[in-house]
Parts: sequence; structure tokens; C-alpha cells
Amino acid sequence: TEKGIRYVPMTEEVAECFRRIIKNRTAPKAEPIIAGYTGFLFLDKNDMPMVALHWEKYMQHILEKYNSIYKVQMPKITPHVCRHTFCSNMAKSGMNPKTLQYIMGHSDISVTLNTYTHVNFEDAQSELQRVVGE
Repeated sequence: TEKGIRYVPMTEEVAECFRRIIKNRTAPKAEPIIAGYTGFLFLDKNDMPMVALHWEKYMQHILEKYNSIYKVQMPKITPHVCRHTFCSNMAKSGMNPKTLQYIMGHSDISVTLNTYTHVNFEDAQSELQRVVGE
């Protein structure tokens, strides 16, 4: 990012998944090198790293196909929606807010807590029961 390099922790299971993706992907004619980096997980048809727009189009296609088949419609899902979901799930699981801020890459904790973390009545009810011990 413009702010520099940030290291994000991951579980060994996730790291192994990434290694497997790289190992099993179709070998590019020439491994792309961008700003000195190589070994990108997913490449497009031109052997360049896939970006969010690629994933948005894939998700849009899946959504359209699903919604053309099933009566209960799936809402629009984008990589950014997944980012919000991750943040909300980590907050609900009890992750330290400052740790979550670091992982999300936000310079201001209010962005993490007020923009990316979403809770509803059921979340509040569950947390209250957990704290009071009911």
C-alpha cells in the first residue's frame, strides 16, 4: 500500500492452502515480477496477477447464475463485502480491537470499529448472555 509494507499473520492451514494454490496453478510462460514481487496466487489469462475487479466479475457471474435458479435470492457479494464480514466475525469472536485494526490496515481504530464491524440485536443479546453468564 501507499503506507508501506504490512505483515499480516495467518494460520498454518491458510499458509499451506496458499502454497498448494501456487504449486497446482498452471505455470505461466514467464513468472510475473511486479515491484520486485513474484509468486502471486492467482494469475489472469495474460499471466498477470488477478485484482479485485477479476473477483468481482466472478462473484457477479456466480450471483446471477444462482439467482436465476433459486427463488431465495443471494445478495450482492464483492471482495470488499468479504473484508467487512471478516472484520465483523473477528470482532464478534473477541479479537483485541487494536489487533484487528492492525490486520485490517486501518490507521484509525474508528474505521475498524465504526465502518467495518457490523453487529445486530442477536449479537448484542448473545454477548450480554455471555458476560452475565446466562
